Amino acid sequence: MASKDDKLKARLPRGLADRTAADIRATERMVTSIRTVCERYGFEPLETPMIEYTDALGKFLPDQDRPNEGVFSFQDDDEQWLSLRYDLTAPLARHFAENYEQLAKPFRSYRAGWVFRNEKPGPGRFRQFMQFDADTVGTSSPAADAEMCMMAADTMEALGIPRGDYVIKVNSRKILDGVMQAIGVTDEGKKLTVLRAIDKLDRLGIDGVQQLLGAGREDESGDFTKGAELGPAEIESIVGTLVTSSKGDNKETIASLALRFGDAANGEEGVKELEALAELVAAAGYDESRIRIDPSVVRGLEYYTGAVFEAELLFEIPNEKGQKVIFGSVGGGGRYDGLVGRFRGEDTPATGFSIGVSRLQAALTALGKLDSSEKTGPVVVLVMDKEIERLGDYQRMVADLRDAGIAAEMYLGQSGMKAQMKYADRRRAPVAIIQGTVEKAEGVVQIKDLDLGKKLSEGLDDNAAWRQERPGQLEVPEKDLVAAVLKMVEARQ
Repeated sequence: MASKDDKLKARLPRGLADRTAADIRATERMVTSIRTVCERYGFEPLETPMIEYTDALGKFLPDQDRPNEGVFSFQDDDEQWLSLRYDLTAPLARHFAENYEQLAKPFRSYRAGWVFRNEKPGPGRFRQFMQFDADTVGTSSPAADAEMCMMAADTMEALGIPRGDYVIKVNSRKILDGVMQAIGVTDEGKKLTVLRAIDKLDRLGIDGVQQLLGAGREDESGDFTKGAELGPAEIESIVGTLVTSSKGDNKETIASLALRFGDAANGEEGVKELEALAELVAAAGYDESRIRIDPSVVRGLEYYTGAVFEAELLFEIPNEKGQKVIFGSVGGGGRYDGLVGRFRGEDTPATGFSIGVSRLQAALTALGKLDSSEKTGPVVVLVMDKEIERLGDYQRMVADLRDAGIAAEMYLGQSGMKAQMKYADRRRAPVAIIQGTVEKAEGVVQIKDLDLGKKLSEGLDDNAAWRQERPGQLEVPEKDLVAAVLKMVEARQ
């Protein structure tokens, strides 16, 4: 036998987390609410495997020439590279392309599942987390984009987030391209630097973005990030576009954007897209308090081709330093007309929305909208006599309770009464069933209400003492066991 010095150390890998029963049940309730909204919109479920061919996951992954960076990958016995999925969208694109002839088009589906990132973990940044996606593939209609925004707004409210505590922000990638065109930025590397700077607006504010658009910015730790090295006039043009949505309604924001772009073809096309989307959501009764045009939204950098959306929570929570901060983004999406085309050799219009389930769960917990308390456990039938004949009696009690729809279990350990009562407490049992030799002879059972006797078996080391004390305990004929337990359990609800 191995010595204690040689025992294996139990440890959880970095960036991963165990999930308790309470966590799992809270997630299931939340996902059920999201699923209900999607199905009300006519979307149907789809499940794809967690493993895909690495090349199917797309050129948008970091360090695509190194398969084990960004994604968790391994080589199969046929020397093909396989990877754990990085998101739920690339597998959808593969499924749509592979089953193109059999699918109704437009193809409307939703998916919930775990995704994996081979990245450096940190606070709130995990290597495995859950996403919930809904997508429409096969239509270029702006109504599909508008529907995604409306569905996202409805989802927030279905989860108990009131109007005023969230907003769905909408922009178009073509607006951002129009900005670049208007200021004469054509180099792709510089475009990405500009977009990354814009994407930090919520975190760094206008001043920080201006620094990143210019020479660069030094953070609190002294690290320096080189900027896009734009001139003052170019920076002013970009910043002016970002604050266009400041206080006006959607129509005013779009009108202001139209004045800014003039002959910039990409920008003008983006303005028309946003105008159509704004008209559609307004016609359905969604005003700026729920869906707002906001030119500062940047998502996907190389990924999205048209409209982009972001679900932002507007309430404040304390951060790790105790400072009040806006919770921020819990999901987003947009139009990605090029992804399916990688498989079919032609662009296929698609739009979708993705919710970060794990992050949203943290938000709902902070709002007090998600019950993450531990659920009541099963009724526990204590084993007072360990002969096979008596074990059969206890098992029959358990079976009768289960047949009546009551979660129940027989204690399967070898410990005495005090340890069994502690076990029932740790299992969060509503009641414990006790029948020793005397109770069996009299044809009765003792039902211990554990809410009324929280001290459990403290100081009660034997059956005689327990029968004499009986804190919160009821004696009933054995034939009335199920009815009595039902009554006690229902009284707790």
